[in-house]
Amino acid sequence: MKSNNFFLFFLFFLFFSFDLLSQDFTLDQIKSYPFPNELTGSSKSSKIAWAFDEQGKRNIYVAEGNDFIPRQLTSYMSDDGQEISSLSVSSDGNWVVYVRGGDFGSNWDDELPVNPTFNPLPPKVQIWSFPFSGGNPILIDEGINPVISPNNDKVAYIKNGQLWVSSINGEGEPKKLFHSRGRNGSHIWSPDGTKVAFVSYRTDRSFIGIFQNKDIPIKWLDPSFDRDSSPRWSPDGTEIVFIRRPGAAGKPDSFLGARHIPWKIVKTNLNSSKSKVLWEPPKTLRGSLPRTHGGTNLHWAKNRIVFLSYHDGWPHLYSISEDGGEELLLTPGEFMCEYIKLSPDKKSLVFTANTGDDKYDIDRRHIVKVSVDKSDMEVLTNGKGLEWTPLVTGDLKNIAYISATSSRPPLPTIINLEKSSKKILSQDRIPNDFPSKKMVVPTQIKFNSLDGIQIHATKFEKNDGKKNKPAIIYIHGGPPRQMLLGWHYSSYYSNAYALNQYLANQGFVVISVNFRLGIGYGYEFHNPIDGRAKGASEYQDIKASGLWLKSQKNIDPKRIYVYGGSYGGFLTAMALGRDSELFSGGVDIHGVHDWTRYSYLNSNYYEKPSDYNLGRTTAWESSPVADVDTWESPVLIIHADDDRNVDFRQSTDLVQRLRNKKVYIETMVIVDDTHHFMLFENQMNVNKATADFLLRLSKGDIN
Repeated sequence: MKSNNFFLFFLFFLFFSFDLLSQDFTLDQIKSYPFPNELTGSSKSSKIAWAFDEQGKRNIYVAEGNDFIPRQLTSYMSDDGQEISSLSVSSDGNWVVYVRGGDFGSNWDDELPVNPTFNPLPPKVQIWSFPFSGGNPILIDEGINPVISPNNDKVAYIKNGQLWVSSINGEGEPKKLFHSRGRNGSHIWSPDGTKVAFVSYRTDRSFIGIFQNKDIPIKWLDPSFDRDSSPRWSPDGTEIVFIRRPGAAGKPDSFLGARHIPWKIVKTNLNSSKSKVLWEPPKTLRGSLPRTHGGTNLHWAKNRIVFLSYHDGWPHLYSISEDGGEELLLTPGEFMCEYIKLSPDKKSLVFTANTGDDKYDIDRRHIVKVSVDKSDMEVLTNGKGLEWTPLVTGDLKNIAYISATSSRPPLPTIINLEKSSKKILSQDRIPNDFPSKKMVVPTQIKFNSLDGIQIHATKFEKNDGKKNKPAIIYIHGGPPRQMLLGWHYSSYYSNAYALNQYLANQGFVVISVNFRLGIGYGYEFHNPIDGRAKGASEYQDIKASGLWLKSQKNIDPKRIYVYGGSYGGFLTAMALGRDSELFSGGVDIHGVHDWTRYSYLNSNYYEKPSDYNLGRTTAWESSPVADVDTWESPVLIIHADDDRNVDFRQSTDLVQRLRNKKVYIETMVIVDDTHHFMLFENQMNVNKATADFLLRLSKGDIN
């Protein structure tokens, strides 16, 4: 009898121990990683700086060669939702300048404070400087977009749409340089620090101005009925190149048709005031103004003008002579270039690209280097990892970047160009209980969409041999994004990656689908003529994802769910509305639900496009609210009410429609936070609510 009891106790102990081990992968653990961003460096030394977001505590770290030992510079010790952005290091390496506050991933009003902690006196968006060697932060002023002068003694910035300047050490009073109509920005110091070029944005047009001092009138460079942007100085400060595109006017364009968006590179001589068109892309759809990261990425390099264009079908780097002429393709191949940086000596470029020596690299990111005057492209970081946002240090001896793997979160990394050695910084910031060994290795899958277009997706699945598994489709936002075979270079999608890892650990098969409109697969994939409000053709890819899962022998076809945020929320809602039989429930996080509410469909002008009525009808039919009548699946709707990317009313409207339809609905409102959940606590609450809802669905607790 005693032996039987002992045996039963032993079995209970084994079961209990196994259960504890199975739970040893929590959301708190997977979300404990530090996320680095804002990597920057001095243009004349080996000094670098970056910002770490450690569970909402955002601080600046610095390091310098030869050893690059990280050192925490600031001491912000609470999760208060205050972003650190616009980080820069002075060229002499003595100062670090940054902005604290605001939400710089928003679609409007960068200067608006963020107050998710409900302070009666809301925080301010402020510019700070900090000695690189250490000390105390120095308040410069309220404002955004600080740019350090070449002499390292002043900071130019924007305050209330006007250009201001202050000493970098905080001495003296800040001064408004001048007053100009419109909103000013994109400012850049002349090489000798005596002038500032800037853009005056005036609704349907924009001008480039040159300010020298209060006694000399502003010089406008070849003002026209166009929109000028991206001014770049020549090395001697006598000329400026910029981008010119037509003003926002003329006969209304068709809503539904595809159109070429023209642009050109123009050079103006400041002494003669003469302008010259240096280069124009082909007048094709591919030759339109690029909409990838950094746009045209215009640089005045060593005796060359460098820019990015999409006209060969991929966003590639080109260069031309300072006097114009035929372009030289620097980066041939079927891949994209982004996060482009000119080296301090202006002879080469480093950038991020989805290319390498592995066939799966189209779904990764690596660091690439190329000269400005020849196509000698070299991938510096081949392998199964992911690397992004590179820069060449001012001593030209190192390349700093952010690196990650499928299991190791992002961290600053250094390549020594002389020794070909690599050093990963701040590994000690990853907590000891971070579940690296329990994470799955995501795999690339491909399938055809409903119209035959090939779609890439990333699959997360535990290799446990189980059958009849529940499945989830994660849908990214943007939509110009690409989900990768590892940790993402965006904090928003790093969060999604962590959540997908957790859901896979809970027994779900998760696929993160790269639907059309996304980047990484060429121009036509990125720019379908019938996407968004023009037909939502991208939804075919979501439905095809569900059908692919349904065809897998180890998937329970009655437990296929969907979730996503922003544009992913839009497609989640569309999936639940159009195909409730396929998708048995989901989580819609701050999604767009009605395209007809956007201003471009509500023109008050007499003259309207010939397809105006058809365009409005198509926009409505491309909206989830049009499919409420067929919506049967349960849904959790989440939205923060200070959202500056997707109007909160988009969800208010959908919620009321679903309540009237008597669809099972749960809601979660985050008060006074933004689209990006600036408060870590709010981000965690959203993650936990999402996971909990999907788990309850899979267990049959929600019908």
